[in-house]
Amino acid sequence: MRSAERHQTIVDRLQGGNRVSVQDLVEATASSEMTIRRDLDFLAAQGVLKRVHGGAVPAMPSGVEPPHSLRAQAAVAAKQAIARAAVAHIADGETIVLDSGTSALEVARLLHHRAVTVMPLSLHVAQELADAPRVRLLMPGGEVRKGELSLIGPLAVASLRALRFDAAVLSPCAYSLEAGLTAFDLGDAELKQTALSVAARSIVLADGAKWDRAAFAYVCPAERPDLIITDPSAPEDQRTLLTQRGTLVEVADPEATV
Repeated sequence: MRSAERHQTIVDRLQGGNRVSVQDLVEATASSEMTIRRDLDFLAAQGVLKRVHGGAVPAMPSGVEPPHSLRAQAAVAAKQAIARAAVAHIADGETIVLDSGTSALEVARLLHHRAVTVMPLSLHVAQELADAPRVRLLMPGGEVRKGELSLIGPLAVASLRALRFDAAVLSPCAYSLEAGLTAFDLGDAELKQTALSVAARSIVLADGAKWDRAAFAYVCPAERPDLIITDPSAPEDQRTLLTQRGTLVEVADPEATV
């Protein structure tokens, strides 16, 4: 098992305030005790957990957003496949509002040589597109969230409301049929809502790990987006129900030949 997969396993087991033991993680990941201890030390340095005798406990309350550096390592192949599917729905000449988050960053990398206009809601995304030769980059105002480097607040909202976009490409923190699209931060949720309101169509990027979960701040109903792009790990029964509600669901296969 790769380090990113082990890290995600550890984070999943910490959800809900659970304590994890080194021995349980050794069995769950088929790794050595030394490897698991190194993983725990790494995640402790990232602020994800606290080391205790024989294992670890969560450093953050349940529902608090994991660090960007950790999320960037998780489900990379799925996010890249989802990004490839998303850019296939974007035509040259279009105007795009591109959300924050690691999935949106993968989309930005694929837009680097496309002739599009992009307003990024993240400094990570803006940096990726800053030297893109054919991209017209429009920067919103706003407050920068520490660590995330996403933009929030009234200046960011006003920047969006001043324009109209062909598409909003959004990456929610969590997604479920009952709770809809949700985010960990109230300001982030407000910006996502505003992006939906000023775009002619919406594309939501939600890898399977985000499904059947809910975060603190509500964004919109599950069926509100025009297109949901996910991967095969998303629950098939929920994908079917969503399709029946009138939302287009596209499954991007990470194993497919690029």
